[in-house]
Amino acid sequence: MDRIFKSISLLFHPLFIPVFGVAIYFWKTPRYILPKEIIMAKLISLVILTIILPILLYFLLKTLGKVKTINLESTNERLIPLALNCVVTLIIIKRIITASEFIELYYFFLGILVSSLTCLILAIVKFKASIHMIAISGLFMFIIDLSIHFAINLNNIIAFNCIIMGAVASSRLHLKAHTPRELIMGFFVGLIPQLILVNYWL
Repeated sequence: MDRIFKSISLLFHPLFIPVFGVAIYFWKTPRYILPKEIIMAKLISLVILTIILPILLYFLLKTLGKVKTINLESTNERLIPLALNCVVTLIIIKRIITASEFIELYYFFLGILVSSLTCLILAIVKFKASIHMIAISGLFMFIIDLSIHFAINLNNIIAFNCIIMGAVASSRLHLKAHTPRELIMGFFVGLIPQLILVNYWL
């Protein structure tokens, strides 16, 4: 069972969630008919900035002794990675996903930035909200927003996301990575910014 739950935590790691959200957007959104080259360029840029760069920074921080494991088990270990994540997200909304090009994705990443800043503040006050739950609940709300905004049926994706949220929460509890309180806090830290910011583009 440990192996199964570790696989779930890895497969739906917070690093992958922004790319999942963008992929779903380009797959299901009827607004843009873009050349595949442009879509692939955006996705590759995001993979580099949201997955590859954070992994490289993690190994750098580990070498410097600033973090011990990729799980960032203590609140002190979270401070630098979360601050760097905020900087990377700012770069994305300034250079890769701008409001003039992709208004929905712009606010999706702005929501991610707000959630990251909130998580950073919580870490400063020694509270370890679940970053896994922050990521997956933010994606969940964004997909619902897309479904309402474009009047398209995304019920299958929404239902699958609900199952994944439950699986991720169960895995974090089973692995003793978080308490129920930390998971619940993570859920709302991820969901509420997406819920509030949808008012600017829905």
